[in-house]
Amino acid sequence: MRNIIKVLMVGAGVLFLVNCKTEGKREIKTEVISFTKEGELEITRDGDSLVQLDIEIAETDYETQTGLMYRNEMEDRQGMLFIFPDVTMHSFYMKNTEIPLDIIYIDENLKIASFQKNARPFDETGLSSQVPAKYVLEVKAGLSDQWSLQVGDVVSFNRD
Repeated sequence: MRNIIKVLMVGAGVLFLVNCKTEGKREIKTEVISFTKEGELEITRDGDSLVQLDIEIAETDYETQTGLMYRNEMEDRQGMLFIFPDVTMHSFYMKNTEIPLDIIYIDENLKIASFQKNARPFDETGLSSQVPAKYVLEVKAGLSDQWSLQVGDVVSFNRD
């Protein structure tokens, strides 16, 4: 009797596996997420403007967790500004992020505090602020060097 039960269980398992394999794989399609301008941001040094950007603002839990994931393009004069409720160490990663990024950490006084440059797409390594920050600005990789941004540069922004 035990042998019959074993044979039936093995047979049921094989049928289950065969059925799963023959169903085929379904393609999951995701919607293309496009940039939505929600404000403007300027970075200055000694009163001189270094760059002006159109920004999308991330401040809800969902927006800050998703960020620029699932996007395949962003213009040079666009960025995403993350606004956090507290000043603390922050860490970002590039899971599901297709665009290489510069991550600019900004303190509560709206001064650039640190950088993580040239973050690689899909890399899940944590990229720490190294110092407490309240805001984070993400732009295309290489632009912070192109614009000659430095720790201490001043950030200002407004909402549309």
